[in-house]
Amino acid sequence: METQQNPWQILESTVPYDNSWIRLTEHQVINPSGGRGIYGVVHFKNLAIGVIALDEENNTYLVGQFRLAIDAFSWEIPEGGGPLGKDPLESAKRELLEETGLTARQWQPIVHMHLSNSVSDEAGIVYLARGLEQGEAEPEETEQLFVQKMPFMEAYQMVKEHRITDSLSLAAIQKIRLMMLEGEL
Repeated sequence: METQQNPWQILESTVPYDNSWIRLTEHQVINPSGGRGIYGVVHFKNLAIGVIALDEENNTYLVGQFRLAIDAFSWEIPEGGGPLGKDPLESAKRELLEETGLTARQWQPIVHMHLSNSVSDEAGIVYLARGLEQGEAEPEETEQLFVQKMPFMEAYQMVKEHRITDSLSLAAIQKIRLMMLEGEL
């Protein structure tokens, strides 16, 4: 496949909002058809990190919490943010331990993705964690988490029934299902 060159021309950029997690940049642009317009981009200051943990019986672990941004309760794989420039595997290990109390002996990156590339530069990575050992969860003070251990196929059914809508979780669960079908797991 050919890589296309950028048809957008940025005339001017301003930053109307910036905090510890995100920066919003508004660009004055000439779009691909030659018209003038604006284009807002959200820059994330962390990498989205997800972990799908599978035990020897193919059980997995979901974390439920209320998400203020969507004003709804959400079931997800263990996930969070990792500082850019830091080894994402270290962030994945921290997130799994914080949210579930689990540690793992085997780690494999299975998904690399952009979460909403039409308006943000947020990138994510998901790891498969195997060889699990249970310890004590260490949630952050801002988190009220509910951890559920379940057969993987039950989590897959939740995806099919739209009861899991988080993008990292959807990608991870679908990828694991594909790996199972292709005999990789």
